[in-house]
Amino acid sequence: MSYDDKWPPLPPVQTGIRGRCPRCGQGHLFSGFLTLRPSCEVCGLDYSFADPADGPAFFVICFACIPSVALALWIEVAFNAPYWVHIFTTLPFMLLTCIPPLRPLKGWLVASQYFYKAEEGKLAGASVRDRERTIPAPPV
Repeated sequence: MSYDDKWPPLPPVQTGIRGRCPRCGQGHLFSGFLTLRPSCEVCGLDYSFADPADGPAFFVICFACIPSVALALWIEVAFNAPYWVHIFTTLPFMLLTCIPPLRPLKGWLVASQYFYKAEEGKLAGASVRDRERTIPAPPV
């Protein structure tokens, strides 16, 4: 029985969005706004496996920045608004729709990596060049 067998699998959405440990659901995942802790303070899970890379930023760009830009364009076309109107309308809307989702999205991606045991891609066998070296040449 491995150490992970005593922990029931927890859904990534449940643990990740709340910023909790993907194994025990009790410990904290973050030490800062987007900084991952080295390990869980409850179960000791090492978070070095986690590499969400630019995933949270990609999702925010797709689902939050595009509506923000659409709002800015609509205000500009409909009202021919001066710059100060955009500073007080579009800028707060963009900040409120882009920054708060980063942490839950990063937590969800880290928890998903743990839940699905995601790893870096590896080749299954030896490379073609290695196989060519080991195959003896046919006799002449």
